[in-house]
Amino acid sequence: MNKAEFVERLDVSRETLERLEVYESVLSKWNPRINLVSAATMADLWSRHFLDSAQLFALGRHARHWADLGSGGGFPGAVVGILANERAPEMKVTLVEADQRKAAFLRTVARETGVSFRVIAKRIEQAEPLGADVISARALAPLNLLLEFADRHLAPGGTALFLKGENADAEIKQALEEWRFDCEKHPSATDAHAKILKLGAIERV
Repeated sequence: MNKAEFVERLDVSRETLERLEVYESVLSKWNPRINLVSAATMADLWSRHFLDSAQLFALGRHARHWADLGSGGGFPGAVVGILANERAPEMKVTLVEADQRKAAFLRTVARETGVSFRVIAKRIEQAEPLGADVISARALAPLNLLLEFADRHLAPGGTALFLKGENADAEIKQALEEWRFDCEKHPSATDAHAKILKLGAIERV
């Protein structure tokens, strides 16, 4: 997928496209130094990272506060922040990233794009509970551990959105030994073997 196909598929405005182009430029400059994403995926950035992140927004656009955990190169959190800037301007977006260099990168993206998402440079388990309506994570940890993070940072009645690969069902089965939760599985727009898990009513067994 190229940039034009991304724009057509998501129907983003010229302003949002310009912000994503700035993000692409900043990522291209920083990535050789701190390895934010695999260099091999940069050629497919608009699908592999931008669309993969943007598909979560529709599932959580109701949120007053969206927190992205282990944000790394900003996927999905920074993309959510850029989309929310236009489509849900009342939404507060927080990115949690313990690596100080990656946190500095994320703050640079926020500044250069003019999008006011907040960056917390702490470990997820050490950050103050965020009370977010929606939390998200991509390629971060097994579901068991993600549910611990959700238990800490979700507001009552909140929703967790986790991008998972072909082992999603096995992770769900294992997690159910320690947790109870409602689970919807949504197909990924970018990977036939991947799923988006939309989880709610999370509580420890």
